[in-house]
Amino acid sequence: MQKKSLTQKSSYWYKLPEELIAQYPKDKRSKSRLLCLEKASGKIHHKSFSDVIDFLKPTDMLVLNKTKVIPARLLGKKTTGAQVEIFLLNQKSSARWECLVRPGKRLKKGAEVVFGEQFRARIVDYANQGNRIVEFDWRGDFWQNLERNGNMPLPPYIKRESTNIDKKRYQTVYAQKQGSVAAPTAGLHFTENLLAKIKTKGVEICEVVLHVGLGTFRPVKANNIKKHKMHSEHCRISKFTANKLNRAKENGQRIIAVGTTTTRTLESFAENGKLRSGSHWTDIFIYPGKKLQIIDGLITNFHMPESTLMMLVSAFAGYENIMNAYKIAVDKRYRFFSYGDSMLIL
Repeated sequence: MQKKSLTQKSSYWYKLPEELIAQYPKDKRSKSRLLCLEKASGKIHHKSFSDVIDFLKPTDMLVLNKTKVIPARLLGKKTTGAQVEIFLLNQKSSARWECLVRPGKRLKKGAEVVFGEQFRARIVDYANQGNRIVEFDWRGDFWQNLERNGNMPLPPYIKRESTNIDKKRYQTVYAQKQGSVAAPTAGLHFTENLLAKIKTKGVEICEVVLHVGLGTFRPVKANNIKKHKMHSEHCRISKFTANKLNRAKENGQRIIAVGTTTTRTLESFAENGKLRSGSHWTDIFIYPGKKLQIIDGLITNFHMPESTLMMLVSAFAGYENIMNAYKIAVDKRYRFFSYGDSMLIL
């Protein structure tokens, strides 16, 4: 009976007061609160994120997603003067991207859009779900033009326009590989200083890359979650990292993932408890009943009710543990979602 209920979307609903949805980041990254959950016992500790180092062992492997959020939201004008929005999704070639466009009726094939003196675009084709294939034209460097003209793509539950603060804070301090349109938010709590202390303790830091897509905010519509189709995201893991983590696994060392994106990357490359290396598109969907092969610990934020991320953390930590932890987090007035507080599951 219980297993059947865990396939129902409604099992992952919880009541969240709107005022607990963080609209701005904390003044200091590592001063967010940290709820620590022990999987085996269900015991909970309330700490500051900077205390995470106390829960790490010198033999642990900490795995980060080094993707970098691009300022994907572009506001421009057609040559007629009409204002339009183009939102970058997937890069198809050096100059072509699949994009969301608004309003679609103004952006038909052949339409041209100007963002700045050195940066413009043309709609060259149609794509699935009303998207467009957009070809950009620029002088100088594409990424510099995008940085100058684009806006950070804040999640829909942050009810404000993005500012210069977000260009810095909606980005991990270790972001390197351009390509995400949403942040791997579990990593937002780390500072360079905290990471240096973690390394000094003996913890080894490894990296993977998964470019987070807009689909991370797509709601689960099917009542039976097994019928939900995950969005695909591109990820990669190097041979060096795969070999290192495989050796750690053989030696009984803990592998701790920073974020659900890191978790999905590792598990998508897992075969019989070992990691392959390479790059691919993954639509892996992890929910209770599916066994995780690689990770022993998880640092994550608090997720939206009935989301695939709630299902993932329930698969890892146990459904009852997660629902109890979330109830306590609400009662204790933790801050939720991208700019909210953090959770450590061991």
